[in-house]
Amino acid sequence: MCPQPRVNACVDVVLSGVKLLQALGLNPGDGKDHSILHSRNDLKEAFTHFMGKGAAAERFFSDKETFHDVAQVASKFPGAQHYVGGNAALIGQKFAANSDLKVLLCGPVGPKLHELLDDNVFVPPESLQEVDEFHLILEYQAGEEWGQLKAPHANRFIFSHDLSNGAMKMLEVFVSSLEEFQPDLVVLSGLHMMEGQSKEFQRKRLLEVVTSISDIPVGIPIHLELASMTNRELMSSIVHQVFHAVTSLGLNEQELLFLSQSAAGPHSSLSSWNGVPDVGMVSDILFWILKEHGKSKSRASDLTRIHFHTLVYHILATVDGHWANQLAAVAAGARVAGTQACATETIDTSRVSLRAPHEFLTSHSEAGSRVIFNPDEPVTEWHREGVSFHFTPVLVCKDPVRTVGLGDAISTEGLFYSEVHPHH
Repeated sequence: MCPQPRVNACVDVVLSGVKLLQALGLNPGDGKDHSILHSRNDLKEAFTHFMGKGAAAERFFSDKETFHDVAQVASKFPGAQHYVGGNAALIGQKFAANSDLKVLLCGPVGPKLHELLDDNVFVPPESLQEVDEFHLILEYQAGEEWGQLKAPHANRFIFSHDLSNGAMKMLEVFVSSLEEFQPDLVVLSGLHMMEGQSKEFQRKRLLEVVTSISDIPVGIPIHLELASMTNRELMSSIVHQVFHAVTSLGLNEQELLFLSQSAAGPHSSLSSWNGVPDVGMVSDILFWILKEHGKSKSRASDLTRIHFHTLVYHILATVDGHWANQLAAVAAGARVAGTQACATETIDTSRVSLRAPHEFLTSHSEAGSRVIFNPDEPVTEWHREGVSFHFTPVLVCKDPVRTVGLGDAISTEGLFYSEVHPHH
C-alpha cells in the first residue's frame, strides 16, 4: 500500500512561547486576536489572547523581514527543537513509520526538512528547494503564567510567513507524479495556508485544486485534512467547491464550528465552544456536512467520511455502505492521541485521565438518544438517516510532551484502519 500525503511541508521550530517573547524583549500585556500578524506586538497580543483561553491557533505573519528575525531567534534558542512540520509532511512521516508503506511527498522541501524525513518518504526533485520554510510553534503548559495570565490548558500557537505552501505551488507536480506512483490513498492538506493570499488568487487556485483533484484516478480515496482558519469566505468556498471532490475529511472542534459559521450550518450562532464541545452539537454539524455536501442519490459528491477529533473524544461519521472497520479506526486514533502526547509506546495509565462526558445526547436538532458511557464497550455507535456515528473517549495525557501534529497522527491512524468499500 502506498499512501501519499502532499502539499504542505516545512520545518517546525518548537519552543516555549513565553521564553521566546521574553527573548524578543516583549513585556506581558493584554491579549488581542489578530487574523494576520503584522508586527512583534501583534504576535505578543495574539499569543497572549490564545494562551489565556488555552486554545490552539495558527496565524500568518505578513512582514517577511520581521518574521525572519523572529525565526532566527527562535531557531537558535536553547532548547528549541526542530521537527518535520506541515500537515502533509507529518501525515507522510506517520505513514512512513510503517515499513511496508511508501509515501510520495510533494511540498517545498528544504535541506533541513529533507534531512529530517523518513527514508520511506520519496520527494520528487521538483519539490526540493534551497531554503526551508519555518513554522514557529510556541508551546505553553497548563497553569503556566505570563504576567497576569495563567493558561487553563497546555496548547500551542503557530505562526509562519510561508508563501510557497500558501500558493500550493506543488499541486501540479503532485498530480503529475501520481501515474508513476499509483497510490492507494491520497491525502491533501494546506488549503488553510492560502489565507495569506489575495481573494482573486484564492478563487483561481481553488478552481485549479478541484481540477487537479478530478485528475486523480477514480477509485483512489482522497482525504482532506483541514486546519485553523480565520477567513470565512475562503472556508465557505472550500466547503462549496472542494468537499464534493474529496472522500474523507479530518478536522478538530475549532475548524468544525468555524466551518458551520462560514456556511450557515447548525449551531452556527454559537461564538465558541464552552469547555468540552457538546457531543450532540458536534454530531448535528457532522450530520449536516454529510447530508448537505456528502454523497447521496441526488448529489454528485464523493464525500462519505468525517473524522472529528477534540482533546477528550473523537467521532467518526460515515455514510452507510461506503466504509468498514470504523470501530477499530476511531479507537486507533484515540489510542495514538494518548501515546503520542505522552511520548510513550503504549498507554501509561498513570499518565492519562478520562475526561470525556460520562453521558451525552446524540443530537440537539432532533430527538437524540441519551448515551451513558460504558467502560466495557468504550466505542459507542448510533445511526441517523443513513449516517453512522462512532464515538470514543480519549485517554488524555496529563503532562503532554508534545501536542504538535497530534491531529495529523489521529487522522493518519484512523485512515490506516479504515476500509473503503469499492463502488463501481
